Amino acid sequence: MTSVTRIQAGPRMSQAVIHGDTVYLAGQVALGAPGQPVAAQTADILARIDALLAEAGSDRTKLLTATIWLADMTHFDEMNAIWDAWVAPGATPARACVESRLAAPQFTVEIGIVAAR
Repeated sequence: MTSVTRIQAGPRMSQAVIHGDTVYLAGQVALGAPGQPVAAQTADILARIDALLAEAGSDRTKLLTATIWLADMTHFDEMNAIWDAWVAPGATPARACVESRLAAPQFTVEIGIVAAR
């Protein structure tokens, strides 16, 4: 039986869940840059993702999928400029990006990741 490990588990959700050799991250928002421009929020989120992946024994070279939610799709290019500089060349994940109203108005970007270990 494959074990399940939860990272930063809270009463509502865990920030990461490891099952076998797969790491599932909760959607990450810019807790360090709320209300900031999309580029700053994206950079903050990607730093959070790096830290969670490291804690789970993974890194950005092992991304499988990414889902990105933008509060306003007019910021797509701004977000992509930060994403493109961050993602490992040759290790780009399958990805979806959609416009969606997010849970709190100070957040304009949310990113969910699934990665291998």
